[in-house]
Amino acid sequence: MSDWNHLNKHRIKTGPYASDPSYGFNGAFKFTLPPDPRSILCIASDGCGFKHVSVSYILSPAKTPSWEVMCQVKDLFWEEEDWVVQFHPAKSESVNFHKGALHLWECLDRAMPTPTSILVGPKQTEPPSP
Repeated sequence: MSDWNHLNKHRIKTGPYASDPSYGFNGAFKFTLPPDPRSILCIASDGCGFKHVSVSYILSPAKTPSWEVMCQVKDLFWEEEDWVVQFHPAKSESVNFHKGALHLWECLDRAMPTPTSILVGPKQTEPPSP
């Protein structure tokens, strides 16, 4: 959700990642997202023209979150109709500060170009036949 206020119960309030609601969208949040029992750490920010959420496992830092986990995080931090991306940067610009982290981004100061859905495949208009 775009106001992120519902996330405050998951906000980390002590230690090196501590923040409180006065930080707005910026802070660290801890979740357990079923069916995965491992806790994930989300570090969120909204500076430099982007909303950004970094996603990693707390106790398995080299393990990369799955597509399903990233979809759940997207649904926690954004509205369902928001377009959010994972970038694959040019090798010369790539930074790997945390081996197992993945990142979600939304541009705040302009609409990002988005492909039409047919480039992925046809939309399902009727339930599949048994």
